[in-house]
Amino acid sequence: MSIPAFAGIDIGGTKISALIVDDAGGVLARGGVPAPVREGGDAVADAASALVHELASAAGAGIRAAGVGAAGVIDHETGAIRAASATFVGWAGFPLARALSERLGAPVGIENDVNAFLLGEAAGAGARGDVLGVMLGTGVGGAVIIDGELRRGPHGAAGEIGHTPGYSDIVCTCGQTGHLETLASGTSIGLRYAERSGGHIGGARQVAERARQGDADAIAVFRHAGHALGLACASAATLLDLPLAIVGGGVAEAWDLLTPGIDAALRTDAPVSGIPLEILPARLGGDAVALGAIETARSAALAFSF
Repeated sequence: MSIPAFAGIDIGGTKISALIVDDAGGVLARGGVPAPVREGGDAVADAASALVHELASAAGAGIRAAGVGAAGVIDHETGAIRAASATFVGWAGFPLARALSERLGAPVGIENDVNAFLLGEAAGAGARGDVLGVMLGTGVGGAVIIDGELRRGPHGAAGEIGHTPGYSDIVCTCGQTGHLETLASGTSIGLRYAERSGGHIGGARQVAERARQGDADAIAVFRHAGHALGLACASAATLLDLPLAIVGGGVAEAWDLLTPGIDAALRTDAPVSGIPLEILPARLGGDAVALGAIETARSAALAFSF
């Protein structure tokens, strides 16, 4: 007899990760596969569903429902991807929830990946009130919880802090100028280092290695990224009276290098409320999005039962 379980799926630009958990939230299985995002939505759905079937079979589990954290702006009425970056071929308009539900034979809930990240991290930290989430990866994403509830906004794009302006005079990946993403994403950190040093060495991970070896240009790039991040979090905290921001993604692994810039921003531009803003690194690592997606899976199962 199979164990009733939920699946949480994290669909990123390079990898699809999944967790299988029991009713109590205990992890029964986890795994990942490359994400075929250049091959279209059906290829991604095939890869994700095959991974879930494999993990569920290994765990002796039957999937009651699945939740997905997916890159892009989500249409929560239809379960489709409303808009996405050019990295994901055939992603915009793809009916992801329906495609996965058909393949898994179970109800599927879908959420933006950064929203799912924040749901997972906030639950893990016991932060049930008002929280800002920021993901520093290939790009910069954001999410916000108000009064314990995820705020999506009328168009599913609430919290998109990465595309707020005023941080530089550099053209962003979206075509506009000066967004937070131009300084604080992993890609941008690599590019800003190349501009300063005259040599391209890769992305944020490689620049962090140089910084820890004492490279002044690498240290400066991370300080500027941290300062911009601190200003962005302080602005959001001032607008919404938020006491906490949780920052994840690959760039946040270099938290020691971001902290000087963050601290400098909070010294000069703290929220006007006078209440200290905590900006903390994420704690759940690569499981955060999938764990948050499982909350969406539970909601999908509940809706299906009525």
